[in-house]
This record gives sequence, structure tokens and C-alpha cells, in this order.
Amino acid sequence: MDSLISFQKIFSLLKKIFSSYWIRSAFFSILQRFSVSFFGLINLIVLVRTLSKPEMGAWALFLVVTTIFEQTKTGLLKNAHIRYVSSSNESTEKSAIASSSFLINVSITGLFILLIVLFSDWVSVRLHTGMELAAMLKWFIPGLICMVFFSHLEAIQQSFLDFKGVFAGYFVRQAVFFLCIGGCLVLHIHYSLLDVVLYQSLGFLLGTLVIFYYSRRYLEYRFNPTVAWIKQILGYGKYIFASGAISNIFSNLDQLMTGTFMTSSVVADYNAALRINSLLDIPSYAAADIIFPKSARASVEEGVEKVRYLFERMVGILLSFSTPIALFIIIFPKLVIWLIAGSSYLSAAPILQLYMITGLIRPMQNQSANLLNSIGKQAIGFWMNTFALIANLLINYACLKTIGYYGAAVGSTLSYSLALIAWYFLMRRLIGFHPRNIWKYMLETYVTIYSFAMQFIRRKPQTP
Repeated sequence: MDSLISFQKIFSLLKKIFSSYWIRSAFFSILQRFSVSFFGLINLIVLVRTLSKPEMGAWALFLVVTTIFEQTKTGLLKNAHIRYVSSSNESTEKSAIASSSFLINVSITGLFILLIVLFSDWVSVRLHTGMELAAMLKWFIPGLICMVFFSHLEAIQQSFLDFKGVFAGYFVRQAVFFLCIGGCLVLHIHYSLLDVVLYQSLGFLLGTLVIFYYSRRYLEYRFNPTVAWIKQILGYGKYIFASGAISNIFSNLDQLMTGTFMTSSVVADYNAALRINSLLDIPSYAAADIIFPKSARASVEEGVEKVRYLFERMVGILLSFSTPIALFIIIFPKLVIWLIAGSSYLSAAPILQLYMITGLIRPMQNQSANLLNSIGKQAIGFWMNTFALIANLLINYACLKTIGYYGAAVGSTLSYSLALIAWYFLMRRLIGFHPRNIWKYMLETYVTIYSFAMQFIRRKPQTP
């Protein structure tokens, strides 16, 4: 009887906790981001043991091209979709917004497919992958079509402040791909890069079906796009689209430049370090999904003080989690590389150390860019990212020519450091940002975790 009462209390407590928007949203959003990075890491562990270094380099460049496209398109449509739908109370208007967003989505994807057909051969040769990259991109066209529906349903879910279906869709999408390559490894079935691309498309297809299942109650099943809403979405998102494209190129410029000036084998080393480094971005990108609708409302209803509080607190919390992880990896880079990618990738250890430094810089930059989008200052974010990309391009080029193998990693670290200084002064001017508050919120987070841990340790077991 006592155990039943205890279970009811636990269930009641969990229900109360998950009634909070912040807790519920953070839980599913972080789970979604974690599943993407976790499976990305697990998939890397499998692929490096079945593909050669040149093949891994070609696969890394394929992911760079498709990820830049996916994230840039999502940046254009999702933010506008969420902003307008969440602020509208009319069913017909919400349907028009969703339909207009979907039409833009289809058009952009169609244009990208056309570019693949026309220019993928040239890009493949330029990046020293022979014809492999071109073939992979062409075989992924069915996956791009699935991506249209996946990203549209993701925006619909988040516009209604629902993150559960997004997590489920991403989880299935990643899990299916892992089961395909993992099954081949266990059963000793040989697969080519084109097979890997087909597994990726299958994951997108099944993930789309899952996210559709969770999105059904939000769908109007009407296709009524309007010219006015198309213009408004594009008008809102044009700077986000351009800024997102530049930001995504900035994030992957080291791989693109090493592929251009060196070999795909070098790209494989950089990709291994980047995959590990991406673990630090899980909380940051999850926080961006949660903070965006809140900051958008706060900027209108509560003013700059609330916006600054949200920004500083979130950056402080993010750094409190990422700092210990980064320090551990900086101290033991070879151990981490050996465990994940194997001994043939140990040369990437210094690259990983430098990337961990940039990983500590990115939370503030990511949240700053997200904040500008949420308060309607997309143009400023666009120009910040443009100047950062130009600086990164020049610095990376100089470092590659003078340092060689590690040049892109050194150049990226210098570029991120300079960008951090620029973002600091911009945030100080726009919202009165105070760096000391970051340390305060970091300390508060550690104190909270410590207090919770001590309460758990000191808790006395109940006597029967």
C-alpha cells in the first residue's frame, strides 16, 4: 500500500513538473538534439570501421552540402512560421500561413534539386571526391523530397509549442539509419556510399511518417496559400535565410576548404573532431528552439529587461554544462578520439582540442543570433554573419597556406574568437548585456545541482 502511495506521489510530481512549458519543452527539445548528436556519434563509430578514409571524407562532404541546405531552408521558414502562427488566433489565417510556407519550401527544394543535376559533377571534382559526391547527391533526391514534408511538419509542431512529435520524428529518422548500417556491420554485409545514402533517405521517409502522426491534430488539410503571406514570410525570413546560409557555411568552412586544398582523407579527420565537438551544441540549439517564441513575445510585451534576462540566464546555464565536458576533452583528446574513431584518427586530437575552445564560444554566439531573429533585427544578424564568414575565409586560407594540415582548425579558432568580441559589443549595445551575470547564473546552476545532489544523498529511506 505504501509503495502504491509513493508511486502516486511520484506520478503527481512528474505531472506537475511537465505542466511547465519550460520543463516540458526543454525535456523534449534536448532529447531531440541529443538523439541527433548521439546517433551521429554512434553512426560515426560504425562508419569509420566499415568505410575507408577517402570514403568517410566524401560522406562528410555530402553531409556538409545537405546539412547546409536543410538548416538554411529551415531557418528561413521555421522561424517565420512559428512567429506568425503563434501570434494568430484565426484558423483560416494559420492555414494560409502554413500553406504559403509549404509552397516556398517546395520551390526552394526544387531549385536545389535542379542545382544538383546541373552542377554536382563540378562540385564533386572540385572537392577531390571524384564522381562519388555527385552520385550521392543525385541518389538523395528522394530524401530531399521527404525533407520537404519533414521540415514543414516540424514547423507546425513548434508553432503550437509542441516538441514531442519533433523529438519522435528525429529519433526514428536517426534510429532507422543506425539500424541499417549497424545491421550490415553485425551481419558482415558490405555496403557502398550509395547504399548509405539510400539508408539516409529511408530514415527521412519513416521519420516523416512519425512526425505526421503527431501533427495530425494541428493540420487544417487546406491548401490556401496567398501572395500576401508568401511576401510576408519571405520579407521576414530573407535576412534569416541569407544569415543562416552564411552561418552554416561558416560552421563547415574548414571541411570545405580542406576538401578544396587538400584531400578527402583530411576532411575525414576534421569531420571526426567536429562530430565529437557537436555534443557541446546539444543544449545550445535546444535552448534556441525554446527561447525563440518566448523572446519574441517578451520583446513586444515586457521589453528589453526581460529579453536580457532570458539571454544572460540561458547562456549561463549552457556554459555551466558545456565547460566541464570541454575541459575534460581538452585534457584527454587522444583518449576520446581513440574510443570513438579508432587509432587511425589520432592525428585529429589537436584539431579536437581547438574545436573544444570554439565550443565554449558558440553558446553566446548562437543565442545572440537567435535573439536578433526573435526581436525582429534579422538584418543585423545577417551582416554580423557576413563579416564573420569573410574573416573566417581569409584567416583559414592564410592558415592553410602557412600551417597546412592544422591550418583550418587554427583559423576557425581565431575566427570564432574575433566574432565573440564583436557579438559582445553588439549585445551590450542592444540589450545592455553584462558578462558578470553569465558567471552568476553559472554559479547558481552549480549550486542548484549540488543542493539537489546532497538532498538526494542525505534522503533517508522510508521504513516499511
